[in-house]
Amino acid sequence: MKRLLFLLFWLPLLALGLVVGAGWWWLHQPLVLPADASAQAPVELNIPPGSTARDVAQAVSNAGVAVPPSLLYAWFRASGQGRSIKAGVYEIKPGATPSSLLSQLVRGEQALRSLTLLEGWNVREVLATVRASPDLNQDLEGLDPAEIMARIGYAGRHPEGRFFPDTYRMVKHATASSVLRQAAQAMDQRLAQAWAQRAPSSPLRTPEEALILASIVEKETGTESDRGLVAGVFSNRLRIGMRLQTDPTVIYGLGERFDGNLRRVHLETDNPYNTYTRAGLPPTPIAMPGWNSLLAAVQPAATPAMYFVARGDGSSQFSSTLDEHNAAVRRYQIK
Repeated sequence: MKRLLFLLFWLPLLALGLVVGAGWWWLHQPLVLPADASAQAPVELNIPPGSTARDVAQAVSNAGVAVPPSLLYAWFRASGQGRSIKAGVYEIKPGATPSSLLSQLVRGEQALRSLTLLEGWNVREVLATVRASPDLNQDLEGLDPAEIMARIGYAGRHPEGRFFPDTYRMVKHATASSVLRQAAQAMDQRLAQAWAQRAPSSPLRTPEEALILASIVEKETGTESDRGLVAGVFSNRLRIGMRLQTDPTVIYGLGERFDGNLRRVHLETDNPYNTYTRAGLPPTPIAMPGWNSLLAAVQPAATPAMYFVARGDGSSQFSSTLDEHNAAVRRYQIK
């Protein structure tokens, strides 16, 4: 009788315990990834919208993970979270378990990448960086800058200076156009924030003028402490109609023809970006200004200075009169 009771009661419990234990052990054992997977190159898992739990389990197996799809699907269903798996691009890293994988998929922790756009870059440098990114879906190939602006929702807008320099996080294989759209929207927001803080004495009439001046300040400033003073000099000149006479605008107007040596003939040859031959601001920005340059453009330092010259160490010497400026040029520029 005792033997019969053991067989009828304890054996099923023992078997159930073994099954539960084996299941727990399997759920917390690292998945076997392909031999070429590493911490630097994990297995990519793409889950299209509308995928079922069974589709996801099969996709994991198809990606090269050595796991029976039926067993993984059974876990998805038994967990009660199979329908909560989110579509997207994921990375299965070494050490991932069936349990941690499901948690990752349910939380929507997709594979993220970053792209950095630097202050002072022009649009050619921005587009070259975006097009060179291996993490982006390149949907801008063959498009010129005007067509790119139309693609991201800025038709008719000049692309120069239109993107805010920052580090952008995006899902792996996001489109290049989506990153540029995000950067353009960021510049809109930052420019609006800066414009709302403009000084009452500012000679700037529109946010666009602030963006243009900020781009010049960005290119002319080598030391952070000089940024407001540089903006102050240009603001003083704009108030009285004095030409800005800033080399970076001339260089920008030369474009790819500039060989690194700015000559007198360049300063004397008129074009819309030559601030030696034309008064006022150039027609467009000449680079991407950062936040500090935007703020300096609308809140220039109160200074009597009308001139400045580079000292050669990244800083500038500011002067109120032409005689002082010429003396500074002789000291710092003429060797």
